[in-house]
Amino acid sequence: MDVTLQKQIFEFIGGLGLFVFAITYLGEGLQKSTGERLRKVIDTFTSNPIIGVFAGMISTILVQSSSGMIIIVLGLVSARFMTLRQAIGVIMGANIGTTLTAFIIGINFSSYFLPALAVGSMLIVFFYSKKVHYIGQVIFGFGALFLGLELMGDGMREIVSLDIFQDFILNMGNNPFFGVSMGTIFTAVVQKSSVSIGVLQELYKQDSISLTAALPVLFGANIGTTVTVVLASLSASVLAKRAALTHVLLNVSGTIVFLAFLPVFTAFISVVQVYFHLNGAITIAVAHAFFNIFNTLLWLPFVGVLVYLVTKALPERNTFATQNQGYLDRQFIEQAPTVALSQVQKEIIEMSHLLSKNFAQAYSYLSTRDRIHAQEVANLMETLESKERKIKAYFLLLSENALSTLESEDYFRLQEEVHYLKRIGAHCENITEFVDYQLANKVFFTNEASSDLEEMFQSTSKALSETIKALESKNIKSARSVLEIEDRIDRMERVLRKKHILRLNEGECSGAAGILFVDIINNLERIGDYAEKLSQHILEQNNS
Repeated sequence: MDVTLQKQIFEFIGGLGLFVFAITYLGEGLQKSTGERLRKVIDTFTSNPIIGVFAGMISTILVQSSSGMIIIVLGLVSARFMTLRQAIGVIMGANIGTTLTAFIIGINFSSYFLPALAVGSMLIVFFYSKKVHYIGQVIFGFGALFLGLELMGDGMREIVSLDIFQDFILNMGNNPFFGVSMGTIFTAVVQKSSVSIGVLQELYKQDSISLTAALPVLFGANIGTTVTVVLASLSASVLAKRAALTHVLLNVSGTIVFLAFLPVFTAFISVVQVYFHLNGAITIAVAHAFFNIFNTLLWLPFVGVLVYLVTKALPERNTFATQNQGYLDRQFIEQAPTVALSQVQKEIIEMSHLLSKNFAQAYSYLSTRDRIHAQEVANLMETLESKERKIKAYFLLLSENALSTLESEDYFRLQEEVHYLKRIGAHCENITEFVDYQLANKVFFTNEASSDLEEMFQSTSKALSETIKALESKNIKSARSVLEIEDRIDRMERVLRKKHILRLNEGECSGAAGILFVDIINNLERIGDYAEKLSQHILEQNNS
């Protein structure tokens, strides 16, 4: 092989590798530095697909990956946090948002990639702040992206003159379906449409490929990006598979429409290029943006039709299994840890509701002595323990990923909340065991003791319900109310303990009843303590 040709091939391969790395590294830096904003954008989703389009655009710009954003959407749909109708709008927005990378590539920043690499590396190496590190990662990734493009461009100059390459390009120009296939396969292999479009921009900028041959490759790149999403949906629920199928339908149908009008579209883009004096790379970026914007406008009025089609194509066979799979989707962990943490928060809220039911059943068992309530407590504890095991396993997977400072704080806070809820469950179970002992040993409380227990149960129940309100909606008023109630429970525990000692001294109740009474109020007081700790978390979040 000619030494010059070998050098150029190595430059192209090395440049391509650096380009792929740079896009990934840049996206990770953006995601870590804007993770909380990504969560806020996702939290604004409504039933209106138009708002979903804008949310999808913004989110994709933050994570710099349309397939990554759509994989997040699969998890949200699978967890029933987002409906398919909402998801379609976000998917459309993700397709538009990913075109920003092509415009960045099209702007000539090649003179600044070395300073960007220098500044980025300094921020990463010489500063200890994680926030500064993430900014450095973004700047370094930006510089590496253009260095990779520069190397690819230099490597292409010799390669494109080869007869085999010229024949290859000629075939694409004569057969648009061949071009679509090449775009699809290359994008499916590198798993990033931005990479294949970046290569296409370099080719067109060097006049190595005609616009007629380039546009079908561009369409194919949009189909190729769906492969990553489809693979991610294979092990997911039928709801996630429907969202993935929607992505495929959108991009394939768009390709079919644009291929049918390829001569018209080619002429339109040529006129735009000449009229606005666009360079080759920006011209491809404009074509990419126009394809996705037009495709979104074409399908946006027919979102209901898309929902109907994919629902018919993939019917839901096992409703029970689908409804009980929970919020913890592993796809969030690598794609968006901040979303993974917000899903853990939803599981914690579900746990708190189960604990509220558990507490009510424990009290019903004490007041009615009906064994059915004890069995219900046991059943609820099994469900709670299962949830706790799943959350712990999810935490373990999360700990293997690099988390931002804010994500790390959330991670440890949520771990503590799971522990507090587990302890509340254990105290409910203790109360049930005390009632078992009471029934087995025929221990009876006086009317006054029973009335005191009822009062303390009511206060503790109120503390739990206000804690759940605080957790669900970050309700500061409810969180402060829990602190007041818990203070009242503490005072009540001391007063009731003294009252019961007086009853014992006066011979109004037995020693066994006295021990049992103290054990029950002690457990109620501990439940109040953990409710207070959970509410303190809400107040601390509000102050931070």
